[in-house]
Amino acid sequence: MKIQLVAVGTKMPAWVESGVQEYVRRFPKDCSLEILEIPAGKRGKNADIKRILEKEGELTLAAIPKGNRIVTLEVEGKPWSTPTLAKNLEKWQLDGRNVSLLIGGPEGLAPSCIAASEQKWSLSALTLPHPMVRVIVAEALYRAWSINNNHPYHRE
Repeated sequence: MKIQLVAVGTKMPAWVESGVQEYVRRFPKDCSLEILEIPAGKRGKNADIKRILEKEGELTLAAIPKGNRIVTLEVEGKPWSTPTLAKNLEKWQLDGRNVSLLIGGPEGLAPSCIAASEQKWSLSALTLPHPMVRVIVAEALYRAWSINNNHPYHRE
């Protein structure tokens, strides 16, 4: 299975790149993680946010291979514990489809992305910095994989 982390925004700080790549590197070939960045629309003083979100949504959905399970990361989603994420990861693997996890930009995800999602996951009731979300999700996925595979990374 391939897990695709599709995130709005480019030019992340070095610590974000480094953190995400550390977990991307750790995943085995049969359950790989990749990150795909979608350019954020230009936001200025008089920016048309609705239009920017629509364009980001179009680009995001176009980047997802047909047939992938779409999971959106949203404040309004369901909070998952680490064991719940591990169970979801196991279900995704048994489903036989690849998974695309969507992270929005400054205003969140486009309505079209939310409508296309099969699951909505909330990391926190807090609004988290989007670059940090990438690192948290990559680590959480690796921890879930380690639980499912009895890898020593996760110790209870």
